[in-house]
Amino acid sequence: MKTCKETAVQVLFIGLSLLLVTGGHAKHVIDSQERAAVPQFVAVNDQPVIGILSQELSYSMTQNYGDEGYDSYIAASYVKFVEGAGARVVPIWINQPADYYENIMSNLNGVLLPGGATWFNQSNGYADAGRHIYDIAVQYNENGDYFPVWGTCLGFELLTYLAANGAEHRAHCSSNSQALPLNFKNDFRNSRMFADAPNDVIDILSNEPVTANFHQFCVTEANLTAYGLDQDWRVMSVDRDWNGMEFISTIEHKNYPFYGIQFHPEKNIYEWVQNKNISHTANAIRASQFFADFFIEESRKSEHQFASEAMLEKHVIYNYQPTFTGLKRSSFEQCYMFRGNYIDQPDGDQHPDSSSASTTIVPLATFCMLPLLTLRFLIAPNLHAVVCCF
Repeated sequence: MKTCKETAVQVLFIGLSLLLVTGGHAKHVIDSQERAAVPQFVAVNDQPVIGILSQELSYSMTQNYGDEGYDSYIAASYVKFVEGAGARVVPIWINQPADYYENIMSNLNGVLLPGGATWFNQSNGYADAGRHIYDIAVQYNENGDYFPVWGTCLGFELLTYLAANGAEHRAHCSSNSQALPLNFKNDFRNSRMFADAPNDVIDILSNEPVTANFHQFCVTEANLTAYGLDQDWRVMSVDRDWNGMEFISTIEHKNYPFYGIQFHPEKNIYEWVQNKNISHTANAIRASQFFADFFIEESRKSEHQFASEAMLEKHVIYNYQPTFTGLKRSSFEQCYMFRGNYIDQPDGDQHPDSSSASTTIVPLATFCMLPLLTLRFLIAPNLHAVVCCF
């Protein structure tokens, strides 16, 4: 039986250990073992800033607005998804040199790769920018610098595409306007994403069709195994498309804070296009908000920051004003569109030239790219095509 003195010494030792772990802005490292061995850290950053990657205009956008000089866009629902969980947003532009991504990411606390409709093989586009972001984020985490990356739908597919070194590994799916529950794996609670998820959120996700799916391509467990990705990525849940084909719905990297979901939680909360089978029930909102909160809580573990508030203000999305694109039958209620010309700043950073960056938002076309993409796939099946129907 321990004496009072021995107990006091033990309590003091535990207290000092906790102080060393949580104090002094300690670095955050993910162990390569199972989650039971992953150290848990107290969030230290109460003002996280998230970068959201833009993407090139889709075929339908180009048909309508290609003559206006826009070359990339971000759906406003992703911005709100991040802001609604307590972070600010900085847009990340495509078609930029490698040092641009190195510079901007050194100021950010995480990156969101959004869904959309684009090709992975377009030079200097969404996938090439994603390659820079992925490699930099890997290096950060290898060096003990905690940096999360989140991929939604197309962004989820891009994460595994980059992990497969650009090998096209996806399967065809038919999951447009499909609301689904999640079929969790038996060990899903071993993941970082769901380890501490409230029981009511898990009950909602397991039993109610609250996840909004819009994708013609997907990643299967067979795909992961065939390309050796199952060694580094953990599958937490799967689903089935309209034809009964099983696909991965949630995934995370075992060593790095990289997360992917095939569905769209931002749509449940912020998109109101009718006849798209998007659930807006209180339970759907509760479950969707969980994913935003989890990602931003991960970003709070990053210590990156802009050199000054004034510098951050040059980059934040507040420099651009969204408009109600839903009035024009867009698939999004609101959208940002950008012109990608850049100027060098005296501080060595880069941001869009105010004379060339769009400060107004134009409506986006509502129809999906599926007919065009299907034709292109039949003609050239080896091209890296994707459609996620926004």
